Amino acid sequence: MREVFKQYEFDSVIHFAAFKAVGESVAEPLKYYRNNLISFINILELMVEYGRHNIVFSSSATVYGDADILPVTELTPRKPATSPYGNTKQMSEDILRDMTTATETLHGIALRYFNPIGAHPSA
Repeated sequence: MREVFKQYEFDSVIHFAAFKAVGESVAEPLKYYRNNLISFINILELMVEYGRHNIVFSSSATVYGDADILPVTELTPRKPATSPYGNTKQMSEDILRDMTTATETLHGIALRYFNPIGAHPSA
């Protein structure tokens, strides 16, 4: 990723890179923590180092856990995640919040997607 940051001029990053299968994350949690968290931290470090200012983070509705009230809205509080995958999304949102607070130049947003039409057989 360092070579990409060195070679190209851009102001914003859209981060969609993560493992996503909830069941697999339960069976292989370290795989998910290592990939989803460390890769996100690496991107944020490079953004700060190279003066890149904006990031859109692809989060997930899994950050709502088992919500008390449905339908879930943006005002619904986060509850404990029900899988390592969900944990990585919650942790990444927390890391993003902490980094945007700690720096004056990094700005970010997390988009919490739902799966409105059902799971794909791969996940």
